[in-house]
Amino acid sequence: METKQFKAESKRLLEMMIHSIYTHKEIFLRELISNASDAIDKLYFRSLTDDKVGLSKEDFVIRISADKDNRTLKITDNGIGMTEEELENNLGTIANSGSLKFKSENKLDDDSQIIGQFGVGFYSAFMVAKKVTVVSKAYGSDKAYMWESEGVDGYTITEADKDSAGTEITLELLEDTEDENYSEFLDQYRIRSLVKKYSDYIRFPVKMEMTHSRPKPVPEGEKADENAAPEYEDYIEDETLNSMVPLWKKNKNELKEEDYKHFYAEKFFDYNEPLKYAHVKNEGTANYNALLYIPSKAPFDFYSKEYEKGLQLYSNGVLIMDKCADLLPDYFSFVKGLVDSEDLSLNISREMLQHDRQLKVIAKSIEKTISNELKKMLKNEREKYEEFWKAFGLQLKYGIYSDYGMNKEKLQDLLMFTSSNEKKLVTLDEYVTGMREEQKFIYYATGETAEKIEMLPQTELVKDNGFEILYLTDNIDEFAIKTLRSYKDKEFKSVSADDLGLESSEKQEEIKAKEEENSGLLKTLADALSDKVSKVILSHRLKSHPVCLTSEGEISLEMEKVLNAMPTDQKIKAQRVLELNPEHEIFAKLKAIDSAGDKDKLGKYAQLLYNQALLIEGMSIENPVEFSNLICELM
Repeated sequence: METKQFKAESKRLLEMMIHSIYTHKEIFLRELISNASDAIDKLYFRSLTDDKVGLSKEDFVIRISADKDNRTLKITDNGIGMTEEELENNLGTIANSGSLKFKSENKLDDDSQIIGQFGVGFYSAFMVAKKVTVVSKAYGSDKAYMWESEGVDGYTITEADKDSAGTEITLELLEDTEDENYSEFLDQYRIRSLVKKYSDYIRFPVKMEMTHSRPKPVPEGEKADENAAPEYEDYIEDETLNSMVPLWKKNKNELKEEDYKHFYAEKFFDYNEPLKYAHVKNEGTANYNALLYIPSKAPFDFYSKEYEKGLQLYSNGVLIMDKCADLLPDYFSFVKGLVDSEDLSLNISREMLQHDRQLKVIAKSIEKTISNELKKMLKNEREKYEEFWKAFGLQLKYGIYSDYGMNKEKLQDLLMFTSSNEKKLVTLDEYVTGMREEQKFIYYATGETAEKIEMLPQTELVKDNGFEILYLTDNIDEFAIKTLRSYKDKEFKSVSADDLGLESSEKQEEIKAKEEENSGLLKTLADALSDKVSKVILSHRLKSHPVCLTSEGEISLEMEKVLNAMPTDQKIKAQRVLELNPEHEIFAKLKAIDSAGDKDKLGKYAQLLYNQALLIEGMSIENPVEFSNLICELM
């Protein structure tokens, strides 16, 4: 028997196949099942015009069998089979795809479901097998042939016995090593899980005889012994391992809400029902089917580096990628689901996508669908949207801030913040719609909680004017707001800003005059705090509180806290401003001390008031012991 050699380039490609093209060895089963499906599809296509085939669609089957004793795994189909010449051409020359040739010759469109196009998938078998045997009989032929190979050393083709058309592939598995457990591919439950994972929607049944256990029946005429331990027996059942018809390819009117929810729980292992789902059938510039789900709760690792975003990606019902990150923008990374397209440009291993225009078109369409679903939920299902916002709103705010604000137009209408009015969540559109005619700005305040913000002295003036304030409680909030800058031509304004647009010109002149009158006092206080604040001024915003801390420039006090909490050596410092209430009795006390010329005491009061302002702001004071001693001394 002559051993034929692979062509030199095929030999090198086979070595690549075994060692590097495929990321996971388990892929071999997907490839062999896909090839079997192609072979059946070819004969089924022929049966539509040739009555001699004698098989209906229900007669076609792919069968898997495992023999643990002999360490063999068989994949059998009753498809079109191969002649001796086809075995030589298809299996002797790597990357010579019979499926691609068949599609071309018959001018088939993508609805034919012919999957294989590269002709390399078969050789993935050598990742797990030391020997591969293929026995095939072509439809209409009297003879069957056997192709055998142990890898790169070559192959043989000899005549064989086979009753009917089709192909039987036998893998003699490699021995287990410390690093690799090849025996797992002989385990019936492992095989079933791989079929469910990769080939669940192959449109022909994939069958296997499964061994199960059951209690032995009590023989007729005998009475069961209640005290005896139950005896069990094994039995074999022929099972179909795959679903065949994908849920997403069914008509929507065939499906109920329970079908979508059951699929979500089974496929994405989430015990919580999804908040929303969308069944998409898109035709046009991007042809694809999709099932998209918005979870009701964030996964435990969602806001961590370990979380992997992405949708499952199928091509003609065959899983190509478990998580295709390119289909989702980061700000919609919470979405789970899948996309099935026939128009994808696959690479040689069918594991990864070539980054082509079609993928970008699909991703853009998916993004638009998600955005529309969220807007519909916000408009029609307010409670459900607020539940979504509590779980994933942070991600949308990160989306506003990231990429230099490139996506702010897409996301700004989805934002929500707690309002000072009734302490409930409102959208920016709701805030602007409710603004009074004389109101110039969208006011916001930052802090750890809405309750703490409520007590900030900086909010007094805005509240006294009856204007609504947005309470920003997440670390990212102020960064996102500063990225937005404005909404519907209304500028955002912090309640700590210098110009709140609320003071009359008379009031401004009055404050200015008082500052000139007390310039010496303010300078003495500023000198005492020269290492802590950029200046000390009289406040136009304070009503009942004696003091508050604000900032100048782009970095606010809240942003300083957030940035300095990050694990970097560089520390950020806002330009702090200490504001004093000129109407408060404490300021009268300061004036009296200044008139008495006691600058040392005035300096101590400055330290005390500065620390008090820090505490009001929710910031820690540098020296609590000194602060305590100053209180005791000045009391």
